Order: sequence, then C-alpha cells, then structure tokens
Amino acid sequence: MVSSFLYFCDYYQKQERMETFLPKAGGYRKLVVYQLAEAICDLSVIFVKKYIRKTSRTTDQMEQASRSGKQNIAEGSAASATSKETEIKLTNVALASLEELLLDYEDYLRQHQLKKWEKDSPRVLKMREYLKSERFKQAPTEFALKYDAEEYCNLMVTLINQTTYMLRRLIERQQQQFLENGGIKERMYRARLDYRNSQTGQTGQTGQTGQTGQTSQTGPTSQTT
Repeated sequence: MVSSFLYFCDYYQKQERMETFLPKAGGYRKLVVYQLAEAICDLSVIFVKKYIRKTSRTTDQMEQASRSGKQNIAEGSAASATSKETEIKLTNVALASLEELLLDYEDYLRQHQLKKWEKDSPRVLKMREYLKSERFKQAPTEFALKYDAEEYCNLMVTLINQTTYMLRRLIERQQQQFLENGGIKERMYRARLDYRNSQTGQTGQTGQTGQTGQTSQTGPTSQTT
C-alpha cells in the first residue's frame, strides 16, 4: 500500500516536471491584436463584395492578405511553445500581410479620386474612439453596409494602422521573451539538467537513509557481544 502511494507521488512529480517543460501556447483569441485582425478580415470580405469586381485580381489579393493577417497570428501563437523563431516569423508575416492590405485601401482611394483623411482630423479621431469601443468589439461589421467607399477605406486605413502598431509591439515582446528565456533547445537542456540533479539528490538521500538504518541495527549487537 505504501509502495503504491510512493509510486503515484513520484509519478505526479514527474508529470509536473513534464507540464512545466514547455510554456503554455495558444490563447490567441484573447489577444486584442487578433480580435482586430479578425475584424479586418471580415470587413475586407464585405468591402470587396461591395466595391471590387468579382473578376478582379484585387478581390483575391485583398481577401488573402486579410486572412493571412489573422491566420498567422493564430499559427504563431500556437507554435510558440516549441519555437520562438517560428512565432516571431509568423507574426512578421501577419504584419507584412496587413501592410500589403493597407496599400490596397490607399490605392483604392487614390485611383477613385477619394480623399484620405488626415490622421489628426476630427473624423479620424472620432473613428479611433469608435474602433476602441465595446460596440465595435462586439459587432465590428454593424455599419459595414452603410459606409460609402471613402468612409469604408478610411475606416480600414485607421484600423489597420492601429493593428500593425500593436503587432510591432508584440514582435518586440516576443524578441524580449526569447532573450530572457531562450529557445526550445536551451529549455530542453535546462529541464534535463534539473531532472538529473533531482535524481542525483534523491539517490544521495536514499543512500544516507540506508547507512543510518544499518548503523542502528549493528550498534546494539556490537554492545551485546
């Protein structure tokens, strides 16, 4: 009974070490930057259906760029447990995809003789507040069908700029985490070293216990003799 109990104690201790071997990954749905990228994707799908010819190559380009921004944030987050390099690389791909999409919206404004609003204009400042609101978070496509082309493009330009700013900050944080914690090979080495040291410590304690027990048994016999 006691041996079974000790076996399970040892088993769960090993499981705890296994669980801490890799950092937690995923959780991207809780990231504000992912939520914004998802909104960009949904809004872009509506935009191309409303304003771009279905046969135009731009339709596919904008949809793919918007989807790539969202998907690569998710994939990078999922890969973070085993490869910081992959996480940083995919986050950079997401950033590049959204930068490409930004150019598409700016091109549309220019090619259709529409105005790109100044970043500090009252309309843009009001738009920024809306994009930060709980209402936008809950229903980002609520007014999508009511915008005219100029409003829609300027909304997307503002939204993409906010998102790419956050992605750059995220990449900086990922780089700092790599400098502080290292990559998977370094974590594997530290985990293996810690495990071996813990095993050596347990062996040493067992040996001391055995020696102590042996002395206590032979001591009285020696005195009797």
